[in-house]
Amino acid sequence: MTMKVKLWLFIWIVGIMPLKLTAQNNEKQFPASAVKADLAYMYDQMEKSHYNLYAYVDKTAYKATFNKILQSVPQDTISLLDATKLFQRVAAIANVGHNEVDFPAPSYINYLQQGGTVFPLELALEDGKAYVSRLYTDNPNVKLGEQVLSIDNTPIKQLQQKIHPYLSAERPYFKDVKLELWSFPRYYWSVFGEREAFNVKVKTQDGQVKTYTIKAIPALDYETTRTDVVLNEDRSYKFNNGVAYLDPGPFSSSAEKGEEKFKAFIDSAFTDINAKNSRTLIVDLRNNSGGHNAFSDYLIAYFADKPFKWYSAFKLKTSELLKKQTRQTTPGLELDDYAQAILNHQNGEIFDFSFPVQEPMPEQKCFKGKVYVLVNRHTYSMAAVSAALIQDYGFAELVGEETGDVPTLYASQFSFPLPETGVIVKVPKGYIIRPNGDTQLRGVVPDHKVRDHLLDEQDEILNYTLQKLIQPTQSRH
Repeated sequence: MTMKVKLWLFIWIVGIMPLKLTAQNNEKQFPASAVKADLAYMYDQMEKSHYNLYAYVDKTAYKATFNKILQSVPQDTISLLDATKLFQRVAAIANVGHNEVDFPAPSYINYLQQGGTVFPLELALEDGKAYVSRLYTDNPNVKLGEQVLSIDNTPIKQLQQKIHPYLSAERPYFKDVKLELWSFPRYYWSVFGEREAFNVKVKTQDGQVKTYTIKAIPALDYETTRTDVVLNEDRSYKFNNGVAYLDPGPFSSSAEKGEEKFKAFIDSAFTDINAKNSRTLIVDLRNNSGGHNAFSDYLIAYFADKPFKWYSAFKLKTSELLKKQTRQTTPGLELDDYAQAILNHQNGEIFDFSFPVQEPMPEQKCFKGKVYVLVNRHTYSMAAVSAALIQDYGFAELVGEETGDVPTLYASQFSFPLPETGVIVKVPKGYIIRPNGDTQLRGVVPDHKVRDHLLDEQDEILNYTLQKLIQPTQSRH
């Protein structure tokens, strides 16, 4: 399981391509019949391949909404952007975070190449309110931390509600988290189109309500200057005042021998931690995209005190599409038990699958001190599942805010292209129940709740852990 935002790659591609800043639009166009055919194909394959498409939405209601979307398709040609938005809406009806169509990045790249513009404020969405977290405007009146009340006379809450149907998530809280992840300026453009300027009403930090007119900025300028990329792709290890701090980075890697390099990094960090006789460890899973349990289990094994697994139940549903993908990804290779189970069961069949229980590291390698694990709303997928595992087994105390992603979830995602437009649809083939068996639809709730404000440079969660949890304990010894 993983959630990757690869717009950095798209922007790099744009950077090396000659920009044609003309009025001509090179966006792909499709006949209405092709888009309708893809919509029908998408819905049919989601029914056949999704573990439980109707887990959170009644089938009759889903079908009715789908038909409305199908009927909204115009009679003439449709741009790739507009087609992608239709597919996003169909996927999002399910209210399942892993049943999704990503942000229309190819259309956005084309828009960049044409010199398109975007809204010049980054927003943090917290406690049902929107705050200015980054400024890309030359208007000196707008300040960081101000609450945005409306844009062009539309209340911010209404704007969020209009954007939410394009975002797949179990809860509105998670939809706002994903909106932060992909960024408000990008999604405002995708849903509402280009604007030359915006009338923005804000509430200042001293309570005054003011309205400013701010100009749009070139999307390319926004992408090359933005500094608030949400997901952390880096690994880091630090040791200070007897406290070890470890950020493992995502639980995945596209690099050659990526898993091997990840494990070598973890080995090296814990060798140093134990050599320095640290009694306190902080593991940072904030802004973590998730990935594969082969990575996360290896990390947790260093501070686990008993055998563990990342689920209490793990079930899969096989389908013809999944079998086709499995055969394509393992041509000529000896199939492992997982692939064989997918291929050997009947299409549409749901079955249990078990992975080997993970043993702790040998006692001489294990860390035996106090462990704190940091999480926030951007702790995703396998990172959220790992946090739940750690909490359920009592391996550490969790500090931070509730995760947007949920640890009992429909996941184990795979993808397929739509035949006419080529748009990629992602569906969950599995169902995971967290280790303690809790099936409630909620994120991982930390033991120590601390709000992570994206609108400032302070690290509230780490500071709380150091100052409120660790330092008082150190002073008693």
